[in-house]
Amino acid sequence: MHFAFDARTEELRAKLLAFMDEYVYPAEAVAEEQRAALASPWDTPPVVEELKAEARRQGLWNLFLPDGHYGAGLTNLQYAPLAEITGRSPQLAPTATNCAAPDTGNMEVLHQFGDEQQKKQWLEPLLAGEIRSAFAMTEPDVASSDATNITTLIERDGDDYVITGRKWYISGAMDPDCKIFIVMGKTDPDGADIRRQQSMVLVPRDTPGVTVKRAMRVFGYEDHSHGGHAEVIFDRARVPVSNLIGEEGGGFAIAQARLGPGRIHHCMRLIGMAERAIELMCRRAVSRQAFGKALAQQGVVHNWIADARVTVEQLRLLVLKTAWLMDTVGNRGAHTEIQAIKIATPRAVVDIIDRAIQLHGAGGVSQDFPLAELYAAARTLMIADGPDEVHQRSLARRELKKYL
Repeated sequence: MHFAFDARTEELRAKLLAFMDEYVYPAEAVAEEQRAALASPWDTPPVVEELKAEARRQGLWNLFLPDGHYGAGLTNLQYAPLAEITGRSPQLAPTATNCAAPDTGNMEVLHQFGDEQQKKQWLEPLLAGEIRSAFAMTEPDVASSDATNITTLIERDGDDYVITGRKWYISGAMDPDCKIFIVMGKTDPDGADIRRQQSMVLVPRDTPGVTVKRAMRVFGYEDHSHGGHAEVIFDRARVPVSNLIGEEGGGFAIAQARLGPGRIHHCMRLIGMAERAIELMCRRAVSRQAFGKALAQQGVVHNWIADARVTVEQLRLLVLKTAWLMDTVGNRGAHTEIQAIKIATPRAVVDIIDRAIQLHGAGGVSQDFPLAELYAAARTLMIADGPDEVHQRSLARRELKKYL
């Protein structure tokens, strides 16, 4: 593994950094003002569409997808520093570049497992940024940290599947541009292999029996960047059997394939969030005085800033190593590292943002700075895509296996 970025990565980094300075950061306040005037809080502010058009014009579009036919054709290692940059403005930059969850994971599923008709009908509009999507797996009535627990039924009835179940925290579902759900449920609930009971089907939003019941908040935030998080009811929703993704019983494996890249993308963006917090911390420290001297002269502030810088440098190296392994030996070969970054990164970034909030005092928890929203997003990622404890359990068992 080489530590220097290659020429293409450097070129895209320079373009993306300029795009952030010229367009994204100034648009943050504009988007909030426009959203307040919209008929629905889930409608897209006009400035977001302007950002998307500009990003596409500059070639800063679909950077996450390694297939050059559909995406930018970048490796994970090339994409990592770009995702970090977009993480500095998580409410706008990922959406502006069409690299926002849950659409990225859904596009990867359709690209890897979808048939030609599914790609034409759903993948191509997603890649063009014309529609958005949702991934429906988590359920309120079971411990969804164990995906084999899900109870939603996908029952075969002739040439159709009938879906019945209740999901929640379904990212993207509140966005009126969300046109398609990827739904995970059980086609063989009594099957001997608990990891072959599940399947995934495509369910258009306007399917009779599909009800987006309510928006779920995250620490009080509605999280517009992901199209919100919703509770969704499937009451005997009927779709053709051709809407099956892959094969019956393949849902669990598809979910694992989807979550690997999703986890590293989140960690890449988390590093950008930490960098934004450090920048805000330093600017605050040199601009404010307490007890007769600048905050930047207080010893405890020195410790916070130094510790934050050391932590970010460590995390970045581990994330880059993981990206390199995914490129060279595949997701399975990088399994330990993927779990390691998923455990380490949100936890450490939460601590960095917490220090930045502390340094800002009342301003840190206000809407005048992005820190409270960054904190909510980072803290949520200690649960999303598998809680820390699940990854710790799996990682520990893999380590212990060497000695048994």
